[in-house]
Amino acid sequence: MAHRFLLGNVLACGLALAGFARADGPDVAALNQAFGSPLWQDENLWDDEDAAVAERLQWPEESRTTQASSFRRYAGPEVRLVGARPYSLALYGKDGRVEQISMVFANKGDVTPADPRRPDDYKRQIAGDARQIAATLTAVLGPPRAEQFGEGSKTRERVDRWDWKGHTILLAAPRGEYVAVRIVPTSAADGELAPRVPDATLRATLKQRVEHRANGDVVLREIPMVNQGPKGYCVPATWERVLRYLGIPADMYVLAMAGQTQAGGGTTIAAMMLGAGEVVRRNGRRLINGTGKLSTRSVAKYIDDGLPIIWALFVDPATDRDLFRRTSERSQAADWAGYLDALKPIRKAAAKIRISRANGHVCMIIGYNAQTDELAISDSWGPQFAERWITVEEANAISQGQFNVVNW
Repeated sequence: MAHRFLLGNVLACGLALAGFARADGPDVAALNQAFGSPLWQDENLWDDEDAAVAERLQWPEESRTTQASSFRRYAGPEVRLVGARPYSLALYGKDGRVEQISMVFANKGDVTPADPRRPDDYKRQIAGDARQIAATLTAVLGPPRAEQFGEGSKTRERVDRWDWKGHTILLAAPRGEYVAVRIVPTSAADGELAPRVPDATLRATLKQRVEHRANGDVVLREIPMVNQGPKGYCVPATWERVLRYLGIPADMYVLAMAGQTQAGGGTTIAAMMLGAGEVVRRNGRRLINGTGKLSTRSVAKYIDDGLPIIWALFVDPATDRDLFRRTSERSQAADWAGYLDALKPIRKAAAKIRISRANGHVCMIIGYNAQTDELAISDSWGPQFAERWITVEEANAISQGQFNVVNW
């Protein structure tokens, strides 16, 4: 196990925190002090409103659908939690209540080596953070027990586990990947899973998420947003969004491990299909792998059933910048015929787009308009990227010619 050696350094930290020890475990104040954050206001985090906890922690809202929410903060170097510097701080909510807390510390995506001659510095940071966090948690909660957490051979983690009053704190530190602290209900840590949604129920639910607009747009609603941050995690972040949309728990950092994402970012589609595909199958779903040109008709085959499309492309910076302006103008267009006329030179110019294979990218196709021959795409960079529109001609000019769909 990547962090089994960690507990040798507990004694020194334990002396400093010895005042936390109580027969029935630490109180709320002691636990908050150990974490360096006001996570708990009483002994039950799970009945707290998600937005209230996020406000208390000052973690901005990232996404909200009818049933699920997420709040995420990419912390600066001045922040310290559990004795270490966090990078990604996330709160996941369900039905308005807190469902899970995720804190990711040193990892291969967010840590940029300060010295290019020492590209493995992030691995040393991972080992150091894991030691410090294990010492801090052990000093306040006592020695952990070693377990495995998660499903699938490529997404299962070895973890150190501490339990406190219905909360389970998990420390995962797979070698060379990341250090993560997750707080989940003890029932979830014990493997108590929600019943699998029957296929017929899921099909009906997804159909209800298809929005038909008066202007001919057909767009999927209820897709959670994940902000991948400045790292090149477009592939695992997109997969997390799709899996969560279908009710399958997912985390982009774990998916990056499964997909063999490189340090700083960069994931091969084949590796992600293999890693994430196992999660899909274990949850009773199937993975469709497609190739070929895009059209509103080929896209409608999936969108009409409520299924987003994971699309591989090459980013053309000029086209990407133009999508913001054009999507804004499109939303305010009073003269639809005039808007269509304005698209004519854009369609013609698409044949001259010259892509760079160094600009590989993955996003979602979440809608189409057969009248205007446009597609709606969604990138994992925050709410402002949730829906942008591109012509079919442009999409085919920058497409890698392959896509994936997670189906029932």
